Amino acid sequence: MPRMSQNFTVAGGGIAGLAVALGLARQDASVTVLEQADAIKEVGAGLQISPNGLRVLESLGVGDAIRACGVQAKAVELRDYRRSGVVAQIRLRQTGGDTGYYFVHRADLIEVLASAARDAGAKVRLLQKVDSVSLNAALNMKMHCGPAFQPEVLIGADGVRSVVRPAINGSEAPFFTGQVAWRAIVPNVLKQPSVVRVYMGPKRHLVVYPLRDGSILNVVAVKERAQWAAEGWSQRDDPSNLRASFHDFGSDVQKLLSQIQDVHVWGLFRHPVAEKWYKGSAVLVGDAAHPTLPFLAQGANMALEDAYALNAEFARNQDLQSAFNTYQQVRQDRASRVIEAANGNAWKYHLSSAPLRFGAHLGMGLVSRFAPQKLVGSFDWLYGYDITRDPLLTGSDV
Repeated sequence: MPRMSQNFTVAGGGIAGLAVALGLARQDASVTVLEQADAIKEVGAGLQISPNGLRVLESLGVGDAIRACGVQAKAVELRDYRRSGVVAQIRLRQTGGDTGYYFVHRADLIEVLASAARDAGAKVRLLQKVDSVSLNAALNMKMHCGPAFQPEVLIGADGVRSVVRPAINGSEAPFFTGQVAWRAIVPNVLKQPSVVRVYMGPKRHLVVYPLRDGSILNVVAVKERAQWAAEGWSQRDDPSNLRASFHDFGSDVQKLLSQIQDVHVWGLFRHPVAEKWYKGSAVLVGDAAHPTLPFLAQGANMALEDAYALNAEFARNQDLQSAFNTYQQVRQDRASRVIEAANGNAWKYHLSSAPLRFGAHLGMGLVSRFAPQKLVGSFDWLYGYDITRDPLLTGSDV
């Protein structure tokens, strides 16, 4: 492990940053996480850990902890916004081999990663930001000593509002997609089993799945509209706005919406995948490199894959620039493919024409009923991928 004697600084205490820190600490590296908040925490929200992401968590030694706090998913159910019953079903237990697919509360994943990273020796410093001196030092590969903490390797895991990304790539303006999303946690008044339900309607859709012991449901509702909400998850909204936007959905949805007491809203923006993922001794991971829309549930999984790839290169490559270059080669095309697939999913859920929607739903239902393996197999490229066996990282032909 030739590079492990250096000081690694991770900007950001989210999923990407903590996964990188845990991997480095497990290799006896000196690693410090800088988090600008007053605690390592996450507001209430759910996420989906698919087999490709769970493989990384297994390699980090926290797979059992995730299974213990998560709900194993059985299927995705696609439903019409008004009609009862299932339009089509994708059986998730048939995807990605035996690894499993889990619904996890974001706060639980953060807690598991943070605790494991601290136990492995990573330092976490709160109320911290990467200052311009530290950033310039990393970009120019200048090592500093003294009372101010200066990174020898800076890992930008600071999300869609990254300060590290523009320092590497210059300013890039995202554009509003014409869609906003609400998210909330509600009691499981429907007694919904361990499935994802996607209610599809004109210019809108709503995704629901259980968390923790199944007593609560994660709700994400997306609507097309001209007015945009600020990017990020911190903006609160009046639940009545969400209820009004989905007033014509069926009775199950109305039961869920009636339970909402606290809801957040954010605008969905598209960002290009970063052209450059590194400069000097600074490198990007997760949303800082490739933000994705939430239509394939892969944001957390892509962050985990990034973390594994970067740590693998740190461990095996003596030359930092070569390590960064291989890391970008391994990740850039895959991240781009995932993002394009996510971008292409929204229209399938938002068909406005009633005849077109009826025909599309009928077609999906026939495939689901008579050729279910075709639906399941369409996700093999995504869920079946195992970054821990990627030949560019292992140097093998596996």
